Amino acid sequence: MTPVRPNRPPHSKRPILDMNAYDARDAVPDDQKNDLLVRRQRNFGSASVLFYRDPIEMVSASGCWMTAADGTSYLDFYNNVPSVGHCHPRVVAAMADQAKMLNINSRYLHQTTEEYLDRLKATLPDHLENIVLTCSGSEANDLALRIAQRATGARGIIVTESAYHGNTATVTEISPAALKRGDLPDHVVAVPAPGSLAYGDDIAAGFADAVHEAAKVLIERGHGVGALIVDSIFSSDGVFSNPRGFLRLAVAVVHRSGGVFIADEVQPGFGRTGDAFWGFQRHDVVPDIVSMGKPMGNGFPMAGIAVRPDMLAAFCEDVGYFNTFAASPVASATGLAVLDVLADENLQTNAGVCGAYLRDGLQHLADHDGRISDIRGAGLFLGVDLTPDGSPEHTNGQLVADVINAMRRHRVLIGAAGKSGQTLKIRPPLCLSRSEVDFFIEALGKSLRACG
Repeated sequence: MTPVRPNRPPHSKRPILDMNAYDARDAVPDDQKNDLLVRRQRNFGSASVLFYRDPIEMVSASGCWMTAADGTSYLDFYNNVPSVGHCHPRVVAAMADQAKMLNINSRYLHQTTEEYLDRLKATLPDHLENIVLTCSGSEANDLALRIAQRATGARGIIVTESAYHGNTATVTEISPAALKRGDLPDHVVAVPAPGSLAYGDDIAAGFADAVHEAAKVLIERGHGVGALIVDSIFSSDGVFSNPRGFLRLAVAVVHRSGGVFIADEVQPGFGRTGDAFWGFQRHDVVPDIVSMGKPMGNGFPMAGIAVRPDMLAAFCEDVGYFNTFAASPVASATGLAVLDVLADENLQTNAGVCGAYLRDGLQHLADHDGRISDIRGAGLFLGVDLTPDGSPEHTNGQLVADVINAMRRHRVLIGAAGKSGQTLKIRPPLCLSRSEVDFFIEALGKSLRACG
């Protein structure tokens, strides 16, 4: 029987905000940045989160590159927000042109808003006829949970054990990766991520069994099954994408238990996996709600959900929903420009082609360095496990942290994932070129040798 962790995050869990984070206790910043860093710490207080042992002051960006105040340029292999490239001129122009003309809330009619929503809906299953726009993925997932619980009459939620779905009060409760201490609430059950370490050779059946056991726990506790919510590439868990279709059995279990399936597409959506526009499409499943965010506006704060009309109507009978800044003409013009760039520059295709080239380069490194214990993912969203002895079972985050900081010295930015921070999380902008892949592979090779 696959283990289910009913309401306690895994013991060795590493909070997502602690991965590759600046810590004043063991980091000595550059003297020139010291004044700015002191101001940052004073203004943000305990909520300040910065990357790297020596934080970077950034001043500009373009395409896949970011430039620091000291003139150093860095290849961005971490930031999935500017999905079509940092400061893409067409997106910036659409944003600025609309802002110069009109920017109002969504209680007025506007052609661009309806054009954008029609274009967005054309990428989604037909039954998801309604779109509700928000400003952040956290808001989108919060709303998705509320709609699901109203539709099912059940409060229980099933998540994976290192999931991260946002930072509202409701969504933090279903985000084990965000918790630094304490248990998950009684109405949330976490199951292991869908990998071979937890489920062996039959990931689909094993993951479905774990979801079934979680549903039984929720029913026994009196909460019922409201929803299974997953990031469809399981990015915070360490990136789990294959085999294609493994989600189908688990989704069927949830539907039989009276719950709904929420596909969190904030990370894998908008063509990143290369072989599908949405991550859930790789699994041939039909979500009841799709949440989306970050890449929608390429840096402009846009997010939203696509939902069945009957579910939204039931929810709006009780409270309804309105967001002052979402669905504005500026947001709509920006989102429309992103969709245009994705199509006109064939970025989904590029994600597949460059992703395959990147994976080949990673495999070449793995053939010569046994510390690369696994390579997972799809398109331009990959996870690379690093372990000191090459054994997938012996994971810890120290090697990954050392490699991340070494890669910074070789002018590449990258992040971490996984419950112990053992996974390099690779998600560059979709405009990535083969020469930039070569730059990355060379930097990773040098960094691994430096951390020998």
